[in-house]
Amino acid sequence: MSESVSAEDLHAWLAGFDQLFARVAGRFGRVEPRRRARGYLLGLLAPVERKNSWQLAEAAGESTPEGMQRLLNFYAWNADDVRDDLRSYVVEQLGGPEGVLVVDETGFIKKGTKSAGVQRQYSGTAGRVENCQLGVFVAYACGRGRALIDRELYVPKPWIGDQARRAEAGIPDEVAFATKPELARVMLARAFEAGVPARWVTADEAYGQDGKFRGFLEQRRVGYVVAVPKSQSIALGMGTSRADTLAADAPEPAWKRLSAGDGSKGPRLYDWAMATLPRIDGLAPAFERWLLIRRSITDPAELAFYLAYGPIGTPIEELVRVAGARWAIEECFQQAKTETGLDHYQVRRYDAWYRHITLAMLAHAYLVVTAAGTPKAAAAWSPSAQARSAVSWHT
Repeated sequence: MSESVSAEDLHAWLAGFDQLFARVAGRFGRVEPRRRARGYLLGLLAPVERKNSWQLAEAAGESTPEGMQRLLNFYAWNADDVRDDLRSYVVEQLGGPEGVLVVDETGFIKKGTKSAGVQRQYSGTAGRVENCQLGVFVAYACGRGRALIDRELYVPKPWIGDQARRAEAGIPDEVAFATKPELARVMLARAFEAGVPARWVTADEAYGQDGKFRGFLEQRRVGYVVAVPKSQSIALGMGTSRADTLAADAPEPAWKRLSAGDGSKGPRLYDWAMATLPRIDGLAPAFERWLLIRRSITDPAELAFYLAYGPIGTPIEELVRVAGARWAIEECFQQAKTETGLDHYQVRRYDAWYRHITLAMLAHAYLVVTAAGTPKAAAAWSPSAQARSAVSWHT
């Protein structure tokens, strides 16, 4: 044990774990699945190399993985109920008015063709096409920390019409094909209905270029800062223009050097420009839209583009803060995979995927909350041109 971590510290951390588990214990009904769930969570938090059923069983002092496998595959409990408890825990412990909901996906590389939703598809995690499953996630990020609060498994179209394959993987009949932005909308709606304190949403290009995704947020008067490709077509009332074409018109006084948050090497500094877009498409009276552009300090030709929506008068500093929050979910993925075995599972069934992923998210949330409340805990893991004239640049 490190000299800086006392027995009192460990006792407090275990008490915090017990308080968290008390929130979810009733979801497991009988004593045996409840005991297995507690052991599973403790194993996910333990320094176990591969957090699959075999090694989690060994960490719990069991000679076979059958008990842990029953927890994921056979015991009667609802992972969505535990997800709701997880979300409440994160909001209670970390929530604040500056909260941002972050959407992204991550890949889980797999062998074979039996795991629910697996196919050869592009994985941003691997940076190439791989045989993998894809999960879409929502994270909650605020000043005290960031944690994953919801998840959905992406089930590709070829799976939807293959009844035999669906049945073997336990994919329920009611599961229909949904794009990744559609899955994100479902999860965000759950967060809004649960009263999660977040006035902003951020996401990468896969979601930002989806007009239905942006419209969904606008209908709910929820602000967003979402990445879009340079070729993004932007309606300007008198026509349209590409995002990069508009960026070329930005006057030099419009650029401001701002930090998008702290990274591993200090503040993530970029030059930023913001333009107010024309009011079209029934925009709510108290809201407006902007084009936000990020420029590299070392390579001015390197640009990134964002569409944004929010209350009139929102300053560029706030939009930059929200844009920077998108990195939070990447940190969550890295931490949850490294620390709590998010991608260590060896299950094939649809419901078992949700069960493992939810428990791994819960374990990760415990680490985040503990680190937020205890500095020692934080140290213990490292974790056309006329149309373009319609925009107004902020100088």
